[in-house]
Amino acid sequence: MKFSLKICLVVFLPLLFFVSQVAYAVQEPSIARAVFTTKIVEREPVDQILILGNKTQSVFFFTDLRHFEGQTVIHKWVYNDKVESVVKFKVKGPRWRVFSRIDIKPIQLGKWTVVVQDEFGRAVKASVFRLVEGLEQQVILPISN
Repeated sequence: MKFSLKICLVVFLPLLFFVSQVAYAVQEPSIARAVFTTKIVEREPVDQILILGNKTQSVFFFTDLRHFEGQTVIHKWVYNDKVESVVKFKVKGPRWRVFSRIDIKPIQLGKWTVVVQDEFGRAVKASVFRLVEGLEQQVILPISN
């Protein structure tokens, strides 16, 4: 009995360790953060836009990608069901921060969406903000580090 227990430990314990390491190494791609912002500083968003006054000309969309290395990720900017911009990124590491920017005209009021897609065109995340008339209606949250 002792002999077979030793064999099991010698044979199966390393196998169990190997399988657990492989399972740990293969992780599902995910998006840790995705925010609209008024500015990017040192590869990080300075704030988070929910509602924005139409006096602003540019809006950024920041995405913190995890485990997409080797893939292409897409930011698809949509306004009134029309694609306004498509920006592609080649991801080169296990954690990759990217951002895209769009210039918005003051008359483009309403819902703006960015759909983050993987290289096969599958939607991974969608985020929305609203452009409204006037600056007094803005809702911009600070980012806490």
